[in-house]
Amino acid sequence: MSSPSPFPQVLPMRQRAAVIYELLQERLATVLPGAMYDSDIDCWLILCQEDNLDPVYTTLLPMDTWCPILQMLVFFAGTDDNGKPMVESFNISGTNTHDLYQRPYSGQLETEQWPRLLQLLAERNPQRIGINIGSVQWAAGGLTHNLYTQLVERLPAPYTERLVSAEALAIRWLTRLTPSDIQFYEHVNDVAHHVIAECYSRQSIIPGYTAITDLPWIYWQRCADLGFTMAFKPYFRLLRRPSQRARYGEEDLVIRPGDLIHCDVGFKYLGFNSDHQQWAYVLQPGEEAAPADLRHLLAEGNRLQNIYMAEFEVGLTGNQLLQKILRRARAEGIPNPRVYSHSVGRFLHEPGPLIGLPWEQEHNPGRGDVVVEHNSCFTMELSVRAPVNTWEGEAVQLSMEEVVVFDATGCRPLAGRQQAFYLI
Repeated sequence: MSSPSPFPQVLPMRQRAAVIYELLQERLATVLPGAMYDSDIDCWLILCQEDNLDPVYTTLLPMDTWCPILQMLVFFAGTDDNGKPMVESFNISGTNTHDLYQRPYSGQLETEQWPRLLQLLAERNPQRIGINIGSVQWAAGGLTHNLYTQLVERLPAPYTERLVSAEALAIRWLTRLTPSDIQFYEHVNDVAHHVIAECYSRQSIIPGYTAITDLPWIYWQRCADLGFTMAFKPYFRLLRRPSQRARYGEEDLVIRPGDLIHCDVGFKYLGFNSDHQQWAYVLQPGEEAAPADLRHLLAEGNRLQNIYMAEFEVGLTGNQLLQKILRRARAEGIPNPRVYSHSVGRFLHEPGPLIGLPWEQEHNPGRGDVVVEHNSCFTMELSVRAPVNTWEGEAVQLSMEEVVVFDATGCRPLAGRQQAFYLI
């Protein structure tokens, strides 16, 4: 697989802030009203504190702001003059949210914030007040015990009885993407592929000298230079045929001709997480490609990816989708297929449906019972495993991961996928 070229333009900080603001403004107008309506929530109340922000709260803020002391966001569902769902949005805090929210109080005194919240509730009299106390999705459970206690102590009796979990609403808010979201997320994944390609090149690797333990730092440094934060600690590993392991020893970490390199890496940029597993092969003298049986195994992984994408259907749970994919893959002769896929976007591992786990290929209660919806993204994370003749018959497990989007046209890779090994 040749290195993608040229490297995409990466936005400077000022332009990133503008993009994040515009995407959020569009989502508040188009995603949130429908999400509140579908979840049967009249009022969504998000409370958190400086340096301990609710995960969902962070997706409702512009980039260029600061969150001092107590944070309060309040959303009220309603309809416009044409009967379409709409939302009134309020920020009761010292956080500068620009013009995204109405600000009945813009200071930092809790003695002023709580009365303003109670006043809004009294004026609108919501019947179902959603708070972030989810029991299945961690992203929907950001309300601390301390603030929950303070809220219940301050609310008049009728309102405490109307508190409900906003978990379903949080899931819809976080998983439903707009066309603009998808467009910029495609850009993020395009950049992600280029960063991997740089790591899998002679620019980063000198066979016989560079160690596999160097690559996480090379990847991390490149992301830091680009102004990205890590989605998780970057991971690289070596796979080596048995005779080469015997020759160099099990503890040898130097990248050598004939080795396979596997990565599992991701970063956060423009509010979106990348998450990829890709492969490189280090050419031996006289080779111009990876061995044919390794290339065949990669093609089998691509076949499993095709089945994965073809089986997506609105309304299926993650557990149901897992079984459909595995049944078809086994019937079509895919060698030892495994699927362990999850939703991805503004969070790395939640809050949409879970489609298998590496250690659980049958049924995942709770997260696996969440249903698939259009306009959401997933990691197409899976593996195949088969003996490789040129590796003295040893079985090789090829784990692959790409970000896909599922919309009305079907499921597809968001920015392409690996169909050939990177060659070093």
